[in-house]
Amino acid sequence: MPTSWKDSGLRWYWIVVLVFIADQLSKQWVLSSFELYESVKLLPMFNFTYVRNYGAAFSFLSDAGGWQRWLFTFVAVGFSILLSVWLRQQSTKMWRLNLAYTLVIGGALGNLIDRLQHGFVVDFLDFYWKTSHFPAFNIADSAICIGAGLIILDSFVSGKDVKKSDDIKE
Repeated sequence: MPTSWKDSGLRWYWIVVLVFIADQLSKQWVLSSFELYESVKLLPMFNFTYVRNYGAAFSFLSDAGGWQRWLFTFVAVGFSILLSVWLRQQSTKMWRLNLAYTLVIGGALGNLIDRLQHGFVVDFLDFYWKTSHFPAFNIADSAICIGAGLIILDSFVSGKDVKKSDDIKE
């Protein structure tokens, strides 16, 4: 276990700050520049469209009556604390997991602030194909998904890394 902040995964916490700031600035821009459901076409398959998400990923539980706001608040706080503890316990050299955890924490905190300030999450990235739209999302959601993907990737790759280093020692 790392003995100091400098040697632990907490050294990667600057990514949390970067994701959080990028997410919050983009959402403030959307709130100040767009009316609800206003949409601007940017590319043949991509719009900026301001929508409100009262639920979680893909609007899960968005029509549950309001209690879900507090459930997702506690989940975001809980996961952020847990991942921060794990960051403290691992080496700064474990770049893939450190990056993954900090992306998830930054995204969770970005959406947490929305829930606490507005009661909903501001979404605006709208990808579509013909008439089928993928649920709108934001920078925080993107960071969480990339972080989760890196965690899954690391579960497959890190075992191979350990095996290679064991083979080299022999």
